[in-house]
Amino acid sequence: MASKDQENTGAGKVGKEPVLQAERRDFTALVPEKRERVQPMKGFDPIYTDIVDYIIRCTHRIWDERDVGLIYTHYTHNCVVYHATGTIYNREDVVHDTIKRMFMLPERRGMATQVIWNGNENDGFYTSHLVTGTGRHTQPGIYGKPTGRTFVARTIADCLIYENMIYREWLVVDSMAQVKQIGLDAQKYAEDLARPYFEKGLLAVDMGENRRLIGQYPPESKPDTAIANTDQEREVLEWLHDIHNRRMFGRIRDVYAPTVQYHGPLMKELYGHGAVTHQTVGLYASVPDGFYMPQHICSVPCEEGGIKVAVRWLVEGHHLGWGVMEELGAPSGKRVQIMGMSHFHIRDGRIVDEWTNYDEMSVLMQIKLAQMADTPSVVPAAE
Repeated sequence: MASKDQENTGAGKVGKEPVLQAERRDFTALVPEKRERVQPMKGFDPIYTDIVDYIIRCTHRIWDERDVGLIYTHYTHNCVVYHATGTIYNREDVVHDTIKRMFMLPERRGMATQVIWNGNENDGFYTSHLVTGTGRHTQPGIYGKPTGRTFVARTIADCLIYENMIYREWLVVDSMAQVKQIGLDAQKYAEDLARPYFEKGLLAVDMGENRRLIGQYPPESKPDTAIANTDQEREVLEWLHDIHNRRMFGRIRDVYAPTVQYHGPLMKELYGHGAVTHQTVGLYASVPDGFYMPQHICSVPCEEGGIKVAVRWLVEGHHLGWGVMEELGAPSGKRVQIMGMSHFHIRDGRIVDEWTNYDEMSVLMQIKLAQMADTPSVVPAAE
């Protein structure tokens, strides 16, 4: 990936035009015709003019234009796709999974909300692609019998890309939003997701304490900022650590604008300090020993002013309380891992928009799997 001293100054432009940004442009402007390449992209297909064009256009070609075979030229044979409810370890399974989902939700359209990125043609690129998906459940599949109901849900896909090929991807789909909107029983669906893992002997493991507290010491006062590329990114990691690991929820008033809009799981659209504070407190009310671990951060200048920052993170802990994830029900005590991604728009030194995505369904599935492991196997009676 890009060296630590590399910055996306001018968002990587090499000519008169900068790299595209998704927020204010119609789709036709995001997949332009007869546009010259504006960014060095060694090994990429000629159709792509910059890295944002690449990730938006190839996603559209595969999913909306139904050219699934492009996966063979856009993913490596040994690609790894980390999904909140499972992991795919090869390209052929990516093809199979795409076909199954395409059949089940043939009317789904994934609209690019924004792409935050870093990298270059020599080290490779990293993209964080926020998509708003709309559709209708009209065909059988993993969601069961078609309900005919519509849904709107957000997805964030983070990709590592080198010479036209995605070789690693992290995917957070708000499947709980989809499941609830199309009218499925979330508890039963989570059990159905967990059962194949249980039958293969892949049981949840409770490893005891997490890394937030070492013995009886308080949380570390300073975070590890080694993943930051710029001073602004280091500042973001510092206040995230204060809020999430030191539980200094009052910091939200310092780093968020009073008029902040929060776009959260289950398609929540909330406003102001109180809403952000409640959602953050509610996450740790569900997992009160949760340790917040940023895994990647990148940022780009924003045409709307300020910068956009993308953070991929994990929270590890135990389901010990009641919180904003209502479907989890009564505290189970089970160990859970929450994979999440957040996009922040920072302007005049404060956050004016936050998009945070994590999948409550994946957490519920982990609890169901751990509960299955607790249940003694039924031994068939002797004849």
